[in-house]
Amino acid sequence: MSALLLAAWVGVSILTLPSVAVLAKRGVSIVITVKDWERKDHPFVVGPRNPRWTPYGVLPPALKKAVVASEDANFYTHEGVDYEAIREAIKTDLRKGKFVRGGSTITQQVAKNLYLTREKTLIRKVKEFVLARRMDDALSKSRILELYLNVVELGPMVYGVGHAAQYYFGKHPSALTVRECAFLASMLPGPKVYNPYRKMDRVMKRSDRILRRMVAARMISREEYDAARTEVPNLAGLARKVEKTLETPPPEEKPPEEAPGGGPVVIDTFTAASPEPGSEEETAPESPDTE
Repeated sequence: MSALLLAAWVGVSILTLPSVAVLAKRGVSIVITVKDWERKDHPFVVGPRNPRWTPYGVLPPALKKAVVASEDANFYTHEGVDYEAIREAIKTDLRKGKFVRGGSTITQQVAKNLYLTREKTLIRKVKEFVLARRMDDALSKSRILELYLNVVELGPMVYGVGHAAQYYFGKHPSALTVRECAFLASMLPGPKVYNPYRKMDRVMKRSDRILRRMVAARMISREEYDAARTEVPNLAGLARKVEKTLETPPPEEKPPEEAPGGGPVVIDTFTAASPEPGSEEETAPESPDTE
């Protein structure tokens, strides 16, 4: 009986998931809730209404490649979910006796960031799985990557590469070097664990691994790799900036109310949405060698 109730609960949870169709409209802005490093909630705008929003066509190719190399090597070939990665994650979790390895793709991370909480439960993973499959059906790979790079956490209340590029390097994302792209990608497992302010050596070592994966997968040339390896990111003023951010985090704000039917709140739709990049859609890179 309990198994039937559990199945019914899971079924209802899936049936009541919000639609992902609105995400296909590039002119749409939505509001989600993010947390600062004190775990306080803050509204965050995803879309053109965010002044730091960086459209797909403006994102540097090296950043897209660095993220795919570090987070989801099969991004361009799977259908939102990487079943082999899930199998490996399950093996690890069973061996450890707890949720340790998620096996999440970039698409699953977008689903989690936009629609779900970060609690490590089976029902959340099921929802993440279903939403990721729906996103892969409804959205182009370029759109999924655009959403991902504009909502990822890269520091204390630093969400999205538009903010991160300015915060760490004082420049627009389009001006990032290959090394700087790998540097930002190296923080994606979690900016608290890979925190350049506290653990610069750890961040640099991981960015070196990402660069090796990129050159092995022919995402960058040997010349680009050699140049990136000799470059030391200029993080002048980082300590002062981080200390100031942590001392005076944004004020706690009331999270946005949930939209009818669930999901983020749509706050605006431009009448002339940006066209699908099309020609800018990247071809599937070769899977990088494992370390």
